[in-house]
Amino acid sequence: SINPRQTNQTTRTGVKPIKKMMMKTATTLLCLLACSTASTTAFVVPSSNGHHANTKLFTATVDGDAVATGVGAAAISGLTSDVKTVFTSEDIDKILPHRYPFALVDKVVEYEEGKRAVGIKTVTKNEPHFTGHFPDRPIMPGVLQVEALAQLAGIVCLQMEGAAPGSIFFFAGVDGVKWKKPVVPGDTLVMEVEITKWRAKFGIAKAVGRAYVDGQLAVELKEMTFALAKE
Repeated sequence: SINPRQTNQTTRTGVKPIKKMMMKTATTLLCLLACSTASTTAFVVPSSNGHHANTKLFTATVDGDAVATGVGAAAISGLTSDVKTVFTSEDIDKILPHRYPFALVDKVVEYEEGKRAVGIKTVTKNEPHFTGHFPDRPIMPGVLQVEALAQLAGIVCLQMEGAAPGSIFFFAGVDGVKWKKPVVPGDTLVMEVEITKWRAKFGIAKAVGRAYVDGQLAVELKEMTFALAKE
């Protein structure tokens, strides 16, 4: 025969492990949900209109709250979305005679025929002069910064009346050069030149120029003089 008291004790004993298991499962699910919510809010910062417009890839925690410390690649890349290319590297090769490793203008982003231009020189550690200037602290030589400005001026001059694309300009002089900060690999040198004089009959041009890195003046010169090589 079965003792009713014994059956009741067995039933109660079997219920305890089941309750413990259910409590552990519920606790685990709550932890997973909390972690998921925390990671989501850490990566997405709501905009003022309530939509998740900006994705933040880098976060820090301040007083227990996730605070975005970076804007991500798309936003950084978008900073130059309004800068349009006027002359590509291939276009420049059709104007200037310079070639690697002495082609120092990568593209032109502003151009006024016969007057001025803004050009870009991307500085990379793969350029040969950095192996010796200097091995432990690579710095773009100042004379190459001036040469880059001269090439940008050449892009303007070689499209003016009395000159022809592919012609060779000689440096005839440079005055008032001042270097303000080192230009190093990883920098983007944004250059601007303005033609102040062009005497087509004699093939003589004069220009002023300056260049910036991250909005800070890196080099400026009061005057460059060029002479168009005669056949």
